[in-house]
Amino acid sequence: MAEYFNIPKIPYEGKNSKNPLAFKFYNPDEEINGKKMREHLKFALSWWHTMGGDGTDMFGVGTADKKWGGSDAMDIAKNKAYAAFEIMDKLSVDYYCFHDRDIAPEADNLKETNKRLDEISDLLKELMDKSGKKLLWGTANCFNNPRYMHGAGTAPDADVFAFAAAQIKKALELTVKLGGNGYVFWGGREGYETLLNTNLCLEQDNMARLMHLAVDYARSIGFKGDFYIEPKPKEPTKHQYDFDTATVLGFLRKYDLLNDFKMNIEANHATLAGHTFQHELRVARENGVFGSIDANQGDMLLGWDTDQFPTNILQVWIHSLSVCAWLTSLSRTAGSTSLLMTGMQAGKQALAPMLFPARLNWLILKSMHLKRAMCLLLFPADVRKCLKAFSITFFSLTDLLKFWRSYENAV
Repeated sequence: MAEYFNIPKIPYEGKNSKNPLAFKFYNPDEEINGKKMREHLKFALSWWHTMGGDGTDMFGVGTADKKWGGSDAMDIAKNKAYAAFEIMDKLSVDYYCFHDRDIAPEADNLKETNKRLDEISDLLKELMDKSGKKLLWGTANCFNNPRYMHGAGTAPDADVFAFAAAQIKKALELTVKLGGNGYVFWGGREGYETLLNTNLCLEQDNMARLMHLAVDYARSIGFKGDFYIEPKPKEPTKHQYDFDTATVLGFLRKYDLLNDFKMNIEANHATLAGHTFQHELRVARENGVFGSIDANQGDMLLGWDTDQFPTNILQVWIHSLSVCAWLTSLSRTAGSTSLLMTGMQAGKQALAPMLFPARLNWLILKSMHLKRAMCLLLFPADVRKCLKAFSITFFSLTDLLKFWRSYENAV
């Protein structure tokens, strides 16, 4: 089989390594509280960006060749699968996510399209069995084809609604076949451009009907995972019905869907909605619907979804506090068996990788000349309780910097 990425498997070599192709801080096989870090942090490859994104924008064509040496649509799809599992192995990424149209191209009709999906999913299953990789979640691309120009579940056309339902049905079957933990709804076309020709109530009623159909069918074929809604305020639709976490919560409560759905929260979508990422995480956590994270970032000078790799270390750290507090709340509920509740020392060991995945150097904070009041703002009351439970209490910036120093020396 051809090698698609001319790099070795990325090793863990520690913070002093000079190797640019080595993990300095993340050791996927390090055990924390009886579980490897790769089990605590379930990183997943996004099939659409990693394997399919060719750099196309509204003003030009793609600038990256993502044909993977294939000569036709199905050949490209197969090679894409081989390349994906190669790079997952080399990066120690154990999960992947996909839209149905990411893994197999759409054919001239639904029957032929489903045959293509069956063929590629058989290949994915074979590669998963050999490698041990897993599917985190699946979803259906109900926004790319022109038939969805006015929505899928909210389309003013019964034929389009029926096609979307059939497409989602197949995507659910693929998710179950491949052992996925979740299924995502992202309503890029579920919204409106103007209220002058929109029956908002009817459209949302129909969208809820589609979700109920999906839940009922999925449970009937053995799907035991969570359904996720990924909030986004706009793009491509001017106003999307899944605007933000609070809006989606209202929708789920109104249509009696709350027991089956959680949130898949994306950082860039949060900022497009005028929120911070930590705001969306907090709203989801406080309402019991925290599910999955799309951990990217946007460019604050641009008004669209740029899906960049997160590079702001301080922001990553602050976001991790929200995740840590959520894990702690789970621990209080579940007793002493989960990640952060098996004693003070274990708590300290587990807390550090969760709070500081980017290993924020204490000099960064020192250079900011933070005052005590500003420092404490980084630790909301519930998070301070979490830290206190592990005898990690910060009363001043000096205490915080001492902790950074001791932590850096420890790792």
